[in-house]
Amino acid sequence: MAQQKTTAPRQSPPGRTPPAARTRRRWITAPRALLGFVAVYLAAVCTPFGQRAENALFGGEGARPAWIYDWSGAAYGSSALPPLEGTAVPTLVVGTAAVAVVALVRKRWWQGCAAIGVVLATVGGKEVLRTVLPRPDLVGARVSLLEASFPSGHVAVPAGLVLAAVLVASPRVRPYVTAAGMLWLAVTAGAVLATYHHRPSDVLGTTLLACACYCLATRLLPPAHAPVAAHHSRTRPAVALCLSAAGGLVAGARADSLTESLVFAAAAFLCAALFWFTTAQPLPRAPRPDGTSPGLAAPPARP
Repeated sequence: MAQQKTTAPRQSPPGRTPPAARTRRRWITAPRALLGFVAVYLAAVCTPFGQRAENALFGGEGARPAWIYDWSGAAYGSSALPPLEGTAVPTLVVGTAAVAVVALVRKRWWQGCAAIGVVLATVGGKEVLRTVLPRPDLVGARVSLLEASFPSGHVAVPAGLVLAAVLVASPRVRPYVTAAGMLWLAVTAGAVLATYHHRPSDVLGTTLLACACYCLATRLLPPAHAPVAAHHSRTRPAVALCLSAAGGLVAGARADSLTESLVFAAAAFLCAALFWFTTAQPLPRAPRPDGTSPGLAAPPARP
């Protein structure tokens, strides 16, 4: 009787991690995002160079209104583009309620609590930090430029809400939520910059604060309930980033200064890029009952 040959599983060389066990490095973590937040504040707000550079982006008394002001509907007596002007609070309330409803319908209690926590920490943290972080007058700027605006409250609304939506969304829908959130964030950041409501450091600081809250929430979630980063095709990130770049360019455009338009568009795109890198990185997953990591085969049992 012929004996059947059994092929032993291929072992990886000592000191080398099997391909299935390799995981992508997390580029953005809560400590790194908070460190970036502090670095942006110190460089842009607490140095004469940073203050001069950002104050130079604000036009004088003869500056014309930005294009986004007319497109948002504010010039025609209708509601502005959410969350601009008076639509920030209603957008925050409706968006938070929608996130809670999705979490209840999908019965994702842990993710729902984490999502609401991200919104509250982002918006609440912005309110606290704006009152705590001073804006010293280092360059003798005019009175209108001395008001504390770091971090941005308008950008905190889309950043917190969309990151919360990413937490409660299903893996199949999550990439589309991420792409739509990137576009919304870029348009909002470009709009508040073009209308001279905020500085580039304000929108970048808020985005980093929201990313830190999201990373902290995913780390505190139990591994079994932490959302797994959805699979992104090769073209989907490029399309999402291109749409965000176009949205930031349109929202941040001004007719009286090409330099300001490009700077505002670049800052808005950087916010969207930070958003994508935060949501696209791998998240912790629950180990299998046999002790192996997800995606790894169980070790063969010895005879």
